[in-house]
Parts: sequence; structure tokens; C-alpha cells
Amino acid sequence: MKFSIPVISALAVSVMLGACSTPSADSLAQNDPWEKTNRDIFDFDVRVDHAVARPIAKGYRTVVPEPVRDGIHNALTNLNSPVVLANDVLQGDGDKAANTAGRIVINSTVGIGGLIDVASRIGIPGHDNDFGITLGKNGVAEGSYLVLPFAGPKPPRDLLGTVVDQAFDPLTYVQFHGKDTWMVVKFGVAIVDSRTSQLDAIESIERSSIDFYATTRNLYRQSRNAQINEGRAGADDLPNL
Repeated sequence: MKFSIPVISALAVSVMLGACSTPSADSLAQNDPWEKTNRDIFDFDVRVDHAVARPIAKGYRTVVPEPVRDGIHNALTNLNSPVVLANDVLQGDGDKAANTAGRIVINSTVGIGGLIDVASRIGIPGHDNDFGITLGKNGVAEGSYLVLPFAGPKPPRDLLGTVVDQAFDPLTYVQFHGKDTWMVVKFGVAIVDSRTSQLDAIESIERSSIDFYATTRNLYRQSRNAQINEGRAGADDLPNL
């Protein structure tokens, strides 16, 4: 299986953090033994976000009409559906697996390659799923909190989930002319789409937080726990930090 550079870098960083300084009692209480290094990386990520990601997202929202943005988001969601389906099956959730399979067929055909979310319009709503959630549902602990350059929060359980989810993506195995370019463009567009959808929420959290790092850590854990424990209402209200 061919791993992306960001995933390889993330694995390397997670290993190197094992050599960091002795954690404080408060860090241990928060299951964040690498808090000092995590905060440094978090500050770096925030600076990159302010300098690059946020302006691009704002420009994208200003220049690209909402119907076009919705179509791009729908197409990206459809491309990720095989990963969602694989995890639905692994979790033994037949109803969700059937819904996801139906969404793939309907949106890939009638929905013009996923540009139009026809399935939701006829009563088959989508849902998020990934191998990190699958591990959580099977009792695997989150592990020590970890923040990675450019990737944000990615504790060991979710970092492993990201790697395994690549194996569930059919595009990992399909070969075609220009694949590398396609994958880079898809990755970049997905980042812009995700950041654009969270613009207002993240700015509001950043403005109102006394400790933006601690707030982000708490919200991330709440969101992931809500997804694992089927608390969909709570998860939907939290930004994907």
C-alpha cells in the first residue's frame, strides 16, 4: 500500500515525541503527556492557518458560488463513501452499510458522480465514519493526545485509523494516467472545502477561548466521543478540529 507523505511524517513525529521532556501532573491528568510540544506544534498550525488556510478559505467562499461549493463538497463526500461503507461493515451496522451503499449507487449515477446529493433528497442521509471510530467502538482507547504539523489533533487511535482508511479507499489501488496529480488536487480541494465549512465556527471559538489549545483539545475529544457513542446531535454541532 502506498502511504502519503503527510501520513509518514505524522508517524515519524509521533515516535519522536516519545523523547520529549517530563510531563507535568496537569498534563498527565489531561492524558496529554506531550503537552509542551503539542502546544508548540499547535501554535505553528495556527500561524499557518492564519497565513495560508484561512485566507484561501475566505477567498474560496467569496469567489466560488455556493451551489458550486456544494457540488464540490458532495463529490468529495461521495468519493469518501467507500471508506465509510467499509467501517459501517466492520462495525456490524447493516442498516448504515445499506444506506451508504445505496448512496454510492444513487449519487454516483443519478447524482452525476456525486455532484448532487440525490440520496439525501429522497430520504437517505449520509453520515461520517472512519477506522478511528471503529476502533473506539471496539474499546480501543484514544491514547495520549497528539497534535501534528498541518494535521492538527491526531491521537494514536485516530492516527492509526487514518492509515487504515487509506486501505479502504479504492483510489489507493486504481492506476491511471495523471493519478499523482489527481490525488494532490483532491487532497488540496478537500482541505479547502473542510476549512471553508468551519470558518465561522473556528473563528468564534478562537475569539472566545481563554486557552485556544485546551478548548480545541476538549472539543476534539467531545466530538470523537459523540461519534463513537452515537451522539450525532452533539457531534454535528462541533467543528472538525
